[in-house]
Amino acid sequence: MTYTSDDPNYTGDDEASNAPQEPRKSQSRWYAVQVASGCEKRVKLNLEQRAITLDVASRIFQIEIPQTPAVKLRKDGSRQNIEEKVFPGYVLIRMILDDDVWQVVKNTPHVINFVGAEQRRATGRGRGHVKPMPLSRTEVERIFKQTQEQAPVVKIDMAEGDKILVLSGPFKDFSGEVIEVSPERSKLKALLSIFGRDTPVELEFNQVQKES
Repeated sequence: MTYTSDDPNYTGDDEASNAPQEPRKSQSRWYAVQVASGCEKRVKLNLEQRAITLDVASRIFQIEIPQTPAVKLRKDGSRQNIEEKVFPGYVLIRMILDDDVWQVVKNTPHVINFVGAEQRRATGRGRGHVKPMPLSRTEVERIFKQTQEQAPVVKIDMAEGDKILVLSGPFKDFSGEVIEVSPERSKLKALLSIFGRDTPVELEFNQVQKES
């Protein structure tokens, strides 16, 4: 029996069987791609445009640069909300990887290579081809859970051994050396010379200035 489009039992299967099947998002996997340092955003924008121009946008679904919130403490004590990359030098792409998509991604400016297993050459000393390996579902969930749930971390351009000058508080104008930095508490410990003795003192980030 042949159904028509007016028949409630018609499913369109006969017509669909002859039409090319569109790739389904459920078939896609996440891949990590190594890029030149500092070029993550540029690669993301270029790849989004190239995917459309080179007709593979139906197989590249999502391009992400995982980031977590942070607070940068400036020299004047003010705070600036910033986003910090979880994996500097890498971009994550959700896609259906075939030869065409591989070529588009690999030849995007500033892309170095896929993260995967290196297929060594049978002869010679040159490096072999890297076979892209998809990320596991556990890895993907962990990465994006981290970006969504992590509380902002205070960032300061100071480390153990740096020389500092105290700007305010009871030890104003004292100089010292940093011995511990606690970004989560926005505090540091420094050795200050008090009464001729090196004494560890805890200070707020905005109480000190790094000496050049």
